[in-house]
Amino acid sequence: MKIVILGDLLGRTGREAALKAIPQLRETLKLDFLAVNGENASHGFGLAPDMAEALFAAGADAITLGNHAWDRREIIPYIAQEKRLIRPLNFPPGTPGSGASVVTARDGRRVLVAQLMGRLFMDPLDCPFQATEGLLGRQRLGNGLDAVLLDFHAEATSEKMAFGHAFDGRASVIFGTHTHVPTADHQVLPNGTGYVTDLGMCGDYDSVIGMGKEPAMARFIRKMPGERLAPAEGEATVCGVFVETDDKGLALRVEPVRLGGRLRPEMPKV
Repeated sequence: MKIVILGDLLGRTGREAALKAIPQLRETLKLDFLAVNGENASHGFGLAPDMAEALFAAGADAITLGNHAWDRREIIPYIAQEKRLIRPLNFPPGTPGSGASVVTARDGRRVLVAQLMGRLFMDPLDCPFQATEGLLGRQRLGNGLDAVLLDFHAEATSEKMAFGHAFDGRASVIFGTHTHVPTADHQVLPNGTGYVTDLGMCGDYDSVIGMGKEPAMARFIRKMPGERLAPAEGEATVCGVFVETDDKGLALRVEPVRLGGRLRPEMPKV
């Protein structure tokens, strides 16, 4: 399979850039599946149902969330019935929505998409390693699943790397989200799982992780609360990775995808 996953959409500019890029990426890279992290799509905080619908209409097959999953309250009844919208699996039992879902690709192949949230410098949720072990014990790559995509939404690079190695060989690709800065460590791990520590964001990189520079800098310099942070609104860079898998669902290659904005363009060859 040929798969693209796009990093955290940041505000209007990131959302609009992704909506424009998704059909282009599907055609140019001959994609079988495309997923995107949408937890910052609504002015940097949360995702509204109409935004999710627009992403699905543009060609996204699945949307993951993260620690801002509930910032837009109207997402709660929507996520209860939309199985392609996925929040962290290790939220407590009874939380609305699902942390893992088998999504049918356009050609009928079955893709398990799951999201876990880290615990270092994040909310103290249930253990993401134990939750993933339970999930992959029930649903196995190759046993009715053509691909397994794991979004690890976490702050610490060490926790992300440990997670990647812990489940190497049991997922098609493990990718980090949340920090909004693309890392250069895209690789195929020893047992065949594609990996990158962070996809980066779809947003304006003339910013502080997607937010306007001046208010963000003031918080660090003065150590006092100031005006509310708001997304930077310059031209966005669309960031993510391209993964190609073999007939067992393991990764053959992992390459960066970057379009527009300030960062150097990257486009895989197919």
